[in-house]
Amino acid sequence: MTITTTETAPVTIGEQVLGTGQQVYVIGEIGINHNGDMEIAKQLIDVSAKAGANAVKFQKRTPDISTPMDMRDKIRSTPWGDMTYLDYRYRVEFDAAQYKELIRYAAAQGLHAFASPWDVPSVEFMEEQGAVTHKVASASVTDIELLKALAETGKPIILSTGMSTIEQIDKAVETLGTDKLVMMHATSTYPLPPEEANLRMITTLQERYQVPVGYSGHERGLQISLAAVALGAVTVERHITLDRTMWGSDQASSLEPKGFEALIRDIRILEQAMGDGVKKVFPGELAPLSRLRRVDA
Repeated sequence: MTITTTETAPVTIGEQVLGTGQQVYVIGEIGINHNGDMEIAKQLIDVSAKAGANAVKFQKRTPDISTPMDMRDKIRSTPWGDMTYLDYRYRVEFDAAQYKELIRYAAAQGLHAFASPWDVPSVEFMEEQGAVTHKVASASVTDIELLKALAETGKPIILSTGMSTIEQIDKAVETLGTDKLVMMHATSTYPLPPEEANLRMITTLQERYQVPVGYSGHERGLQISLAAVALGAVTVERHITLDRTMWGSDQASSLEPKGFEALIRDIRILEQAMGDGVKKVFPGELAPLSRLRRVDA
């Protein structure tokens, strides 16, 4: 793949600019951790707002399209009884009125709310709800029909890169274009062991595609996400939950409210600490300088 761009331009999502030197855009990934319950979804929005996040993200599916054929009739034990996997998928989906309410609820607290659409009708659905951006889940990197539909919206697109080869990512980027593209380094292991984090991919993606690059994490703890920021990630996404012991496949690899608050607190400290890379004598050094330096230059 030939990249002709020589400078990484920032990408604007709503009023937030994503790029080098800008505030890190922190996304609370609600996903399906709401278990189809509007009250839980609103509580998770509250958690994100209190923590100081910039956005919350859901997952939007048309179950008849996005559920693999070999999974549809498998029986799954759920809090609502045993049901087929397809019925479970329908059970945790929100309708248009509910999404409109959630987007308004988030906006009232200063948060963007959007989703990862898993199929073309879901793109159209989220467009109708007024989402400011769309995210490509790692599982959808090779879904060219979906990527074309997303590109046609003209909205900024956030592309996760987990479980994908560099050739597959090349094709996705060619389909989406780079004008309004933000990429996310990710490894789709739940929970993520440190040895699979491969954080140097942040630099690799920046250099290869010349677009802003963030990090979507599935690890336990905060260290890897904070290291990603130190390596230049312009956005960080983490799954959030009210309680990791709640029912659901993503709960155990999610951050609870206090953990999410600590992550954002530490990200904001890191933003201040990174500096501009220009060596200078800081005001706080002047007193120690006069007290400790014996020989002037």
